[in-house]
Amino acid sequence: MKARLFVIVVLIPLVAACAIGPRYRPPRVALPAAWTEAPPPDARAQGASALEQWWTTFRDPVLDGLVARAINGNLDLQIAATRVREARAARGIAESAALPQLDANGQYVRFERSDAVPPFESAAGGSSPFGARTQNVFEAGFDARWEIDVFGGVRRDVEAAVAQVQAAEEGRRDVLVALLGEVARNYTELRGTQRQLEILDATVRSQQDTLDIARARFEAGLGTALDVERAEGLLAATTSRRPELERLARRSMFRLGVLLGKNVTALVSELENARPLPPRPPELPIALPSELLSRRPDLRRAEREVAVATARIGVARADLFPRFSITGSFGRRSDDAADLGSGTSQFWFLVPGVRWPILSGGRIRANIRVQNARQEQAVLQYEQAILTAVEDVENALAAQTREQRRLESLQGSVDANRRAFELATDRYTSGLEAFLSVLDAQRALYAAEDALAQSETSAVVSLIAVYKALGGGWTPDESIPPPTLREGAVK
Repeated sequence: MKARLFVIVVLIPLVAACAIGPRYRPPRVALPAAWTEAPPPDARAQGASALEQWWTTFRDPVLDGLVARAINGNLDLQIAATRVREARAARGIAESAALPQLDANGQYVRFERSDAVPPFESAAGGSSPFGARTQNVFEAGFDARWEIDVFGGVRRDVEAAVAQVQAAEEGRRDVLVALLGEVARNYTELRGTQRQLEILDATVRSQQDTLDIARARFEAGLGTALDVERAEGLLAATTSRRPELERLARRSMFRLGVLLGKNVTALVSELENARPLPPRPPELPIALPSELLSRRPDLRRAEREVAVATARIGVARADLFPRFSITGSFGRRSDDAADLGSGTSQFWFLVPGVRWPILSGGRIRANIRVQNARQEQAVLQYEQAILTAVEDVENALAAQTREQRRLESLQGSVDANRRAFELATDRYTSGLEAFLSVLDAQRALYAAEDALAQSETSAVVSLIAVYKALGGGWTPDESIPPPTLREGAVK
């Protein structure tokens, strides 16, 4: 008997050398050797640290402070962290299924049997060999059970749980990458809008000066009332843009408050003072397409989800095979609590068992087909995620290179329109040019300066998009300390 138990308890787990189901192999995907949109000619490769804390390359202490506060306070990031803890706890549940289970129990039972049924009826009215009708039973002991994972269903379940933890960790990193990009983008758009407001205010002052000149010439008999009315109309039209720009600035501030998980009112008071746009870093990011698989958390998460789905196939297939288990109980049982310490009250039993589903109505094989289909979906989603990642980088690089060319053209436009406005003003005051030429030149100058401010903002935003598309913003060792606050940072 002992030899048989030894075979059941020890040898069977050793025989199960491998788990059933497909062995996981990462999907192979084809990636381009280089980007279609070549980086700008002045781009130089940055080290890994530059991608890990890319926002510091803008040398803006306020941006550094906002990022640090977002990492510590963003609610979406905290939710993602709780999902990681949830997945780790679920892994512990899966791992526990492979271990022996032991329960302590104790009970007291008082009962009275019926002597009106065999074999007790023969003893009715006399002394009974079965003891008194009313009896007490005291019991204390342990129940043990162990399902031996011969065919690896539990191991595959643990494998899936481990991959799920890794997917949750990559999901948290993905939230972090998106958060950093959103904070930097909204901050840049805020500074860009404030720059537009500065240009608007300067233009309003210039147009007010032009209106004063038109009125002075009209009062001196050198101009017409039409010139004054046109100047007033242009001034009013320009001034009307301020409420919309203020709304855009407030929207960026409110959005930053949500991203930081902080009180919006306090943040508005910190950011309402205008500051220049973050300067573009001297070095721009360059990475090969193959590096996306290791840098982008969304791709790493999608690959781990393929691993989860593959392991689930093994869990489903294990249901086709027998399940071996050992159950037992040992303890003390007596009709008198004082006798529980006696050796005569000791009892135990051990039950090796096997359960093999024979008829299940096709449920098991249907579940296997379900898991196969889910694994195929995971592979296709992984491939789709890679295509989307490549598209993101290509679009970001295209926006970056083209916005730079647009910025250069707009700078030339501003210079030319400024010279035209100065020339038109001089000729008008000299009586050599109609007032309409001054208004047209002034309107064109404002439009060019406003477009230049928008382009400068778009150039920084497109660069932020490049960093985000490359998966920058996290470190492989999982620890992402807030950056050191420079002087002037929002604390």
